[in-house]
Amino acid sequence: MSKLKSISPDGIPRALEKAERYRLLNEPAEAESICRDILAIQDDHQDALVVFILSLCDQFGTGLGDNEAREAINKLTDKYKQAYYTGIVKEKLAKAIINRGGFGSNFDAYDWIQEAMEAFENAASCRPSGNDEAILRYNACVRTIDRYKLSRRQRESREPFLE
Repeated sequence: MSKLKSISPDGIPRALEKAERYRLLNEPAEAESICRDILAIQDDHQDALVVFILSLCDQFGTGLGDNEAREAINKLTDKYKQAYYTGIVKEKLAKAIINRGGFGSNFDAYDWIQEAMEAFENAASCRPSGNDEAILRYNACVRTIDRYKLSRRQRESREPFLE
């Protein structure tokens, strides 16, 4: 592999704009790559971390990114953003499971949606004044449960088999 080249610190704002644009163009791998270049120079760049997290989330259906997204959330310095993006990651994981389908997927997706809703509740409790995005995401989760008829896994209560 060729050696990666570094971008200049002065180029970070334009690079971040490009990363956001690539996300909007549904090219998350390109957005992720740009964010990696920014974070290689400034590993705690808060806006780059957010775009990085979101670009990884956009790739969850491919089996990539969930651990890295969670690690990036830990680098966010704002308590609200940590809770909010934790909810986003869990909601996106649920939707990736729904799209993948398979035996038990609605139960797994339900568990992730429930965890996302808890994170959104935490975010809502410390949100900035006038910022209702965590509430909007919470409501979207409720609607996802209804739309896909997600349900909690039923625990069987049987007597143990006697020999």
